[in-house]
Amino acid sequence: MSEITLKIGNDKHLSKPLETNSRYDQKQKEKIASATKQFEGLLTSMMLKSMNSTNGGMFGEGEGYGNDMFDTMFEQEISTKMSDTKSLGVAERLYKKITGEELPAAMRTKISERISPVRIHNTTVPSESTKVQPSNSAIDRLNNYEKHIDEASNSYGVDRDIIKSIIMTESAANNKAVSSAKAKGLMQLIDSTASDMGVRNVFNPRENIMGGTKYFAQMLRQYSGDVKLALAAYNAGPQNVEKYKGVPPFDETKNYINKVLGYLDHFKESK
Repeated sequence: MSEITLKIGNDKHLSKPLETNSRYDQKQKEKIASATKQFEGLLTSMMLKSMNSTNGGMFGEGEGYGNDMFDTMFEQEISTKMSDTKSLGVAERLYKKITGEELPAAMRTKISERISPVRIHNTTVPSESTKVQPSNSAIDRLNNYEKHIDEASNSYGVDRDIIKSIIMTESAANNKAVSSAKAKGLMQLIDSTASDMGVRNVFNPRENIMGGTKYFAQMLRQYSGDVKLALAAYNAGPQNVEKYKGVPPFDETKNYINKVLGYLDHFKESK
């Protein structure tokens, strides 16, 4: 692959580092470094996705068996290797513009390390949750997707019971479900989120579960493994979690979190 040169518009207004060094302590600088590196990783992935969209994907156009899956896998792998071997320099540049300092070598971790899954297999269900009993028909439908749930859990490090609980809450395991807000499939992905997660057919059970789990894993990383905040962001959007500095005061979101945790309680006790 030829070298990609990234040009960031007219940045004369950023030509001089901001005089803000004293405003940031070490912990804040680490957060800034993490945010800038995540931005570079996402930018790399978006560039690859954009290039692939012009030719129908790395494996060409058409509905060939597994083409969409392999496209996503290769995009992720190439994005990782590109950032590991030769950074685009975006993270370093942004960090310097914000802090006025060079990005310390200790903070220059690999993409593969900084986006590693937040594993929550020992999650404790909050005491206020109440076990929710799913219907037998919903459980029968859910059982059809066990292998996809296991794959998503292993790929993104999310407890399989949490994935199952989100599916039950979102769609009762109905892969054809469509909400009034046009969220679709088992994990109720809106079109923009599905596209960002590399989902081409939102009604394909495997793609939907992989995409929904990938997004939830991103929310877990964003909120340092806090399951309730990640669920709030999944339901109401991370912008609302940031706005209210916690779970938004929406009855729908509060009920959603309690229902997911209730299903989680059920699945944990059923083992």
